[in-house]
Amino acid sequence: MLALVLAATGCTTTVRQVSETRPVLRNSAPSTMSELRIADTALESNNFELATSLYEKILQADPKSVPGLTGLGNTLYGVGDYTRAGVFYQRASLIDPKATPPLIGIARVAIHQRRFADAIATYHRVLAIMPNDPLACAGLGAALDLSGDHAHAQALLREALSANPGDPMLSVNLGLSLTLSGDPRQGANVLLDVTRFPAAPPQARQNLALAYGLLGNEDAAAAILSRDLPKASVQDNLHYYELQREQDGHAPAQPPKSVAVSTVATPRVQTASVK
Repeated sequence: MLALVLAATGCTTTVRQVSETRPVLRNSAPSTMSELRIADTALESNNFELATSLYEKILQADPKSVPGLTGLGNTLYGVGDYTRAGVFYQRASLIDPKATPPLIGIARVAIHQRRFADAIATYHRVLAIMPNDPLACAGLGAALDLSGDHAHAQALLREALSANPGDPMLSVNLGLSLTLSGDPRQGANVLLDVTRFPAAPPQARQNLALAYGLLGNEDAAAAILSRDLPKASVQDNLHYYELQREQDGHAPAQPPKSVAVSTVATPRVQTASVK
């Protein structure tokens, strides 16, 4: 990932923003590395039952295992139990305050709970430990955007792209930020650079569809959305774009009020091995 799904109130429209797009952890004793690798593989494959059992086994052997605690937090996050996930991330962070994976987990939970200031502060902690880390920069950009600070988000994401050229997470979030701040044409240009690759994540395509929709090119938007969404969801998105255009042809698109985190392809959390 890190991928945020912003659902418009009253419809099923989705706006995708990547806060973490790649798996999150790797601090473990050699004796548990094999189990951690298997657990991480299970997590990345959405096999949450197997991942949970393996992480619990690791914690039975070592209750203070930071990778084990973070991994169990990741499985809970992957199934949508964000409150309990946060508990395990916090436990891991108390044991090792400089471990970045649990901090990223804490920030992602904060975004889910719309505690954007907490998420921003936590991502800053990560970046103090790992400057220019693309996962943390993408997450921080998402948190800034969701809090309405588009200018700061864009400046951060551009700087991060200078340090991490071509990183898809950063580009997807920059494209969406530009679109949400009232420049869908420039947002589309950024997103086109990402979506031209066959392995482009679904949120990149859906953000491009949003940009086209706000520009009034509904045919292009529908064609893009149809690659990943059922017909009913495509129509919901098109209706949302129309409503946005009617509000003000040049007004910034505002992020909807409710927010959830999407796990596209894999749980976009950092495992021992963010999508």
